[in-house]
Amino acid sequence: MARHIKKGDMVQVISGDQKGVTGRVIRVIPDKEQAIVEGVNLVYKHVRPSQKNPQGGRIRIERPIHLSNLLPVHPKTNKGTRVRFVSDSKGAKKRTAADGTEIGIVRKAKQK
Repeated sequence: MARHIKKGDMVQVISGDQKGVTGRVIRVIPDKEQAIVEGVNLVYKHVRPSQKNPQGGRIRIERPIHLSNLLPVHPKTNKGTRVRFVSDSKGAKKRTAADGTEIGIVRKAKQK
């Protein structure tokens, strides 16, 4: 099933403590319908000293946020927008904003 958000998209948070914040999607977790957004939903993780982190202590990491709380940012207005999926005459499936502006290609047309 096509998702309205994919890795690398700029998104806006529309609910919760981080409402109104924008960030880039680092990873999408389709099984849980969640995404990890850069700089959003930061929590402290306590880590022991190790080779990688010799000092130990507390580090800040991003936690997943549900896809229903995210909207893709419109490329022209820089605000959150709803997404539609449109197929063209060649068979390619594209993501478009509510006003018809193309956001990205979901599936390319099949070659004959």
